[in-house]
Amino acid sequence: MGVLRTSIDLFLHIDVHLQAVIARFGPLTYALLFLIIFCETGLVVLPFLPGDSLLFAAGAFAARGSFSIGMLIPLIIAAAVCGDSTNYVIGAFVGPHFFLRWKLLKQQHLDRAHAFFEKYGRKAQILARFMPIIRTIAPFTAGIARMTYPRFLANSILGGVLWVSLFTLAGYFFGNIPAVEHNFSLVILAVIILSILPAVVEYARHRGRG
Repeated sequence: MGVLRTSIDLFLHIDVHLQAVIARFGPLTYALLFLIIFCETGLVVLPFLPGDSLLFAAGAFAARGSFSIGMLIPLIIAAAVCGDSTNYVIGAFVGPHFFLRWKLLKQQHLDRAHAFFEKYGRKAQILARFMPIIRTIAPFTAGIARMTYPRFLANSILGGVLWVSLFTLAGYFFGNIPAVEHNFSLVILAVIILSILPAVVEYARHRGRG
């Protein structure tokens, strides 16, 4: 229960926590942001780290002069792409052996997953980038399914550029508007809801077809 409470506090008051980190570590905060985004996208066991909310808050602090926006965006894109590739490699080399050995999956399931990613990979991968938790699981699953790596990497870069640019620039241009700044927790909550909205819409579409 304590972990859940801490996680909720971290997400909803990310601006307060980030301000404290900047005050303590200064330029080293760049490295910390890289590490958090890398771990969120690269380690399948850490899907609950802040992603969207952290990007928005970082963009807001960049507008205040705490970061260089020209350095921040490329750095975080690199973290997201490197994390994706790490997760893909773990899935490709560890996932199939683990799941097949313990009979959690059959080979035909992996074959179907591979066919799915080859056919719908770009849409699925880019959409997953904007969904908390799903964006951590998707590269691992793509690795297990042995999605063609060059295609995976191209989608990862495109999705990373769109994801990081959208949320960081939103924070940069809107995060310091008085109404936003004074209600930052509510805005972050709205950001989280908007992040999971694509998954809800996609689920509703599939239900409607069924």
